[in-house]
Amino acid sequence: MANGRDHGGGLDAAIAAYGGTRAGWLDLSTGINPVPYPVGTFPQEAWTALPDRAAFDALNTAARRFWNVPEGAAILPAAGASALIARIPTLAKAGAVSVQGPTYNEHAASFMGLGWAVSSEGRDAQVVVHPNNPDGRVWQAADITAPLAIIDESFCDVMPDASLIKLAAQPGRIVLKSFGKFWGLAGARLGFAIGDPALIAKLGEALGPWQVSGPALAVGAAALADRDWADVTRARLASDSNRLDVLMIGRGGKVVGGTSLFRLYEVDDAARWQERLARGHVWSRIFPYSKTWLRLGLPAPDRWSQLEAAL
Repeated sequence: MANGRDHGGGLDAAIAAYGGTRAGWLDLSTGINPVPYPVGTFPQEAWTALPDRAAFDALNTAARRFWNVPEGAAILPAAGASALIARIPTLAKAGAVSVQGPTYNEHAASFMGLGWAVSSEGRDAQVVVHPNNPDGRVWQAADITAPLAIIDESFCDVMPDASLIKLAAQPGRIVLKSFGKFWGLAGARLGFAIGDPALIAKLGEALGPWQVSGPALAVGAAALADRDWADVTRARLASDSNRLDVLMIGRGGKVVGGTSLFRLYEVDDAARWQERLARGHVWSRIFPYSKTWLRLGLPAPDRWSQLEAAL
């Protein structure tokens, strides 16, 4: 990441430090589905023409159905949820925003960069990551109280019954959705803001036209309409996350939380665990605020043996 904020990924630095090639590394530092949605082929015009209204309408219709979006809420797709996160603080006059940590750090950074005071008790705006990254905390509708509230559901597609999408039709509410995590296509850079039509319209003006590429529109519309794939994927992720827990508990780790896309463990020395895994060319996630937390994503079906060997 060019901005120097703490994130998963950064495999280039791991390769530089421990050797090997990208193909030989198992990157478990992110919470991205290791079995992505099958992209297939795109019509030629997806690459050669500016995206038209029909392509956006197809994506928005599929999104509205998949997430059961309330009729009164508006939908805005963008080039990744991060593009939306960067602009959301402009929707209101800078004040005090509540960001309950530890959590995904881009929200606080975006608000601070635009003059907001960030704390755990800000009353002008509120950000909740639901379920939370990295510990998997789940929020309730009663927890959402600020005049401007952002509910980041980037990892909620593994547990759709817990979604707070019903709040999206209320004034001052925005629910964020990430396409890259559950569908395993982070490189497509596709995310959604769903909520208060006035706020969504203002976000749309800030993003400008053609804010999503033609190929991303096409694959997003197809994937969001494929409920069978989603059902099978949720079952596989649940099974694989349980398998990871068993493996880590057997090596001395303690489950702290997480989702079925990533698991958070308490270990005796997270940096030492990360180094040991890296020697086996497995990249993990540790955190600057904890010496004992280690987060792991899921291996692809044919890569479990590499994790087991590294452990």
